Amino acid sequence: MARTIAIGEQNFSEIIERNSFYIDKTDFIKEWWENRDTITLITRPRRFGKTLTMNMLNDFFSVDQTDKSGLFQNLKIWKEKKYQALRGTYPVIFLSFANVKGSSYAVVRKKICQMIVNLYAKYGFLLKNGSLEGEDAAFFKRMTIDMDDADAALSLYQLSGYLYGYYNKKVLILLDEYDTPMQEAYINGYWDELAEFIRGFMNSTFKTNPYLERAIMTGVTRISKESIFSDMNNLTVITTTTRLYETAFGFTEDEVFQALEEFGMQQSKDDVKRWYDGFRFGSSENIYNPWSITNFLKFKEFGAYWVNTSSNKLVGNLIQKGSPKVKVIMEDLLQGKYFRTYLDEQIVFEQLGNSMEAIWSLLLASGYLRITGCETCVPATDMGDAVYELAITNLEIIRMFRRLIHGWFDTENGAYNDFIRALLANDKKAMNAYINKVALYIFSSFDSGKKPSEASEPERLHSVKAITKGLKIPNPSACFYHGFVLGLMVDLENRYVITSNRESGFGRYDVMLEPRSTKDDAIILEFKVHDPDEERSLQDTVASALAQIEEKRYAVAMEAKGIAPDRIRRYGFAFEGKKVLIG
Repeated sequence: MARTIAIGEQNFSEIIERNSFYIDKTDFIKEWWENRDTITLITRPRRFGKTLTMNMLNDFFSVDQTDKSGLFQNLKIWKEKKYQALRGTYPVIFLSFANVKGSSYAVVRKKICQMIVNLYAKYGFLLKNGSLEGEDAAFFKRMTIDMDDADAALSLYQLSGYLYGYYNKKVLILLDEYDTPMQEAYINGYWDELAEFIRGFMNSTFKTNPYLERAIMTGVTRISKESIFSDMNNLTVITTTTRLYETAFGFTEDEVFQALEEFGMQQSKDDVKRWYDGFRFGSSENIYNPWSITNFLKFKEFGAYWVNTSSNKLVGNLIQKGSPKVKVIMEDLLQGKYFRTYLDEQIVFEQLGNSMEAIWSLLLASGYLRITGCETCVPATDMGDAVYELAITNLEIIRMFRRLIHGWFDTENGAYNDFIRALLANDKKAMNAYINKVALYIFSSFDSGKKPSEASEPERLHSVKAITKGLKIPNPSACFYHGFVLGLMVDLENRYVITSNRESGFGRYDVMLEPRSTKDDAIILEFKVHDPDEERSLQDTVASALAQIEEKRYAVAMEAKGIAPDRIRRYGFAFEGKKVLIG
């Protein structure tokens, strides 16, 4: 009989005691312990079992858990006598920042202080039984929600010493989801304040703590050393590309297929693989996210389970307000292609607004992208930096990106949907009426706030497609063009194969819509920014765009596929500031 699946249960002991569905990952205890690293930081995407693993470590090592003697008896770790003797022999400090979120520094700081207060309350017996005297007792009593920064920074350091004095044994420290507050700080604009606070906390706890035996931190990202881990040279970092612990988080394909058989769903293997496979850690491919798999096993329906556990707000902002090149790469990714990039898995949040490599590193660490393999990757450059091929991880995440992009245009006035209907109906009058409303919305919502300076913006404006050739053009037009293309790709993918900036005839067209059915016309779109030195009006700019379509013979690619010339529609888009004319 299949075991019961307890969705969202992260209490290890309750899962085991109730015989709920669980894939045995206890061999991680042995692997970690025998590596003997003092401080280990493990990064994995959300909902990959990090909290459950930390809970498991606490249940295994903590002197507080000795009453649950049978918890591990039927699990892998119990096969070795050495680890039976090790169980329940260490004082453990277990803290999670998973719920430390807030729109201001004051709120987040207060939450962290409250967690420290709660932790000290757990060990209140140290104060009551007289184990602490003098300055130690005074410090213990200062652990209140209004404690100052110095006391907060020293809180775990001091507690480690108190526990060492009581148990005569160094402590283990488990800090789960360490980077959640920092991501909140980046999104809400209080990064510098929180970084200073967390830096003091981390250094006191992990760098200069003589009472520390070992520690593990988990999170989604590896935040740069300069941000919060300054001068901490005793940190072992496990990222997406690291081979250590590569199958300890997430389900392997064998584990997933065995689970499908347990629940009588083995006929779904191929679809499960298409929907949820694709994660890769170290050299281990075909890793599945546990959240989607357990939800599928329970509800027996395919759905976007994992991506719906977060608002995906940060990801959406990075792509929507990112450079035109970011959007160009997204066009290829949504069509199942890959791209090559350098990766620096030490993420500098402050660089996310102006560094594409930082964006891709964050998306990889967060699970939205995957490394497709190294068969054709460049192992290293002269600088020693690896070049990787990245693609969207799986169907679940592709669908998330499509919904995210569709949401960019889902405005109250419905102008974008009206424009799409007018385009399909070849109604140029309606297209012109709606496109200007769409353009106004895109110009504002896609604006990164980084305007080109007068010195860097040439007086003579270039075609919008010049951005992909490295030429500088006004931000609004580039945002319109690339955001618009992504919208078309998402909303018309069932009727058209949409490509942009590809070779055809004697040049590179802007956007081409190739119909999937013979019932629909093919469509070519050419975008141009009005040049007052060469064109008297927007009508002249439209005429220039249409002439370019003919001169460069952009329709050749369509005709070569058997589409009749009279079934290929051509449109010129002319821009002047925030005004658009279609002809």
